[in-house]
Amino acid sequence: MNNPGLIKALLAGAAIAAHRIVKFGADDAHCLQAAAAADASIGVSDLGAEAGGVCSFITNDIAVVEYGGTVARGAMLTSDAQGRAVTAAAGNRVIGVAMVSGVTGDLGSVKIAPSVMGGAGT
Repeated sequence: MNNPGLIKALLAGAAIAAHRIVKFGADDAHCLQAAAAADASIGVSDLGAEAGGVCSFITNDIAVVEYGGTVARGAMLTSDAQGRAVTAAAGNRVIGVAMVSGVTGDLGSVKIAPSVMGGAGT
């Protein structure tokens, strides 16, 4: 299920695959595929883009994202090294909440709500 709200377009600072978590690039005009749980994620790519091309990404509502591991519905999601969504741990940057369960390679839905996951009891 994909119910995108605001779709933003920036130049891809490097190749970005479809349905991957996107982060800020080197300047205001660029974005990159996320590569770590600590990256400041800003959305999920729609079709992807080649380096220097225009990358459209969904910044709110529900987007389709590729899972990089086993994900349970309701889990907070962050990025793995390939920009795929994986379950977040305390202190990770979060892109949003999984709307459906899945495993590596599945396309699932994420309710985009960027944040930082607190520790135990927060």
